[in-house]
Amino acid sequence: MYKIISKKEIGPKVRTYEICAPEIARNAKAGQFVIFRIDDKGERVPLTVAGTDPQKGLVRIIFQEVGKSTMQLASLCEGDCIKDFAGPLGRPTEIKKYGTVVAVAGGVGTAEVLPVIKELKQAGNRIITVVGARCKDLIILEDELKRESDLLLFATNDGTLGIKGFVTAVLKDVISREKIDIVYAIGPVPMMKAVAELTMLKRIKTLVSLSPIMLDGTGMCGACRVSIGGKMKFVCVDGPEFDAHYVNWEELASRLELFKNLEKISVDKFKYSQECKCHKK
Repeated sequence: MYKIISKKEIGPKVRTYEICAPEIARNAKAGQFVIFRIDDKGERVPLTVAGTDPQKGLVRIIFQEVGKSTMQLASLCEGDCIKDFAGPLGRPTEIKKYGTVVAVAGGVGTAEVLPVIKELKQAGNRIITVVGARCKDLIILEDELKRESDLLLFATNDGTLGIKGFVTAVLKDVISREKIDIVYAIGPVPMMKAVAELTMLKRIKTLVSLSPIMLDGTGMCGACRVSIGGKMKFVCVDGPEFDAHYVNWEELASRLELFKNLEKISVDKFKYSQECKCHKK
């Protein structure tokens, strides 16, 4: 069992937890993830490691309530325990001195980009971070991103922070002004696809971190398979990072839609069970 040491809300339905998991805390590197399961009947859910404190044995995760399992996780309190917390899984980000790195993050993907830019900064890179969200209130980790970035830029749909528009508009402007050695993008599939299309035209190496449906995290079940350059890859063991210019984005988007109806049923059942508990009180 893995105890929740701290719990904090950092945005609308976005929470950060510190989980006591000393072995993962000692071994996790930027870009890797964990798979949690709340109880015996819970589904396995992957989450990127947002940070670690090896001395205290703590692993930081950040998640948004988007499905039954994340809603159930959000309902837990400090001191509660999670049954399974497996990791670190996946290949770490290749950290080296590239030169100028542009990190593009959308939504809760901001949590995933933070440990990556932190290590790239320590490796001597110049970091330009571009964050996108629907509005200012949905931006998370602004102060932490500012500490790790040489330049921090924003794009919001309603123009309440940064430019009014999408991250690709900001990225296009940055690329027009200076030489970029590599782009790293994490966020919704449409955003990563748009970034890939833009950088392909400019022939800029671009990495994306994919989060498809995943079960065992060991490459055995095949649920997380994706097509990269026409070859089948498993995100859990071959990724989660891949060359953005070779990802079959249409196939990935289609697979993510496979269980939407079942997810909705599961969410409705969970909400109903929570309401019933309230009525009993």
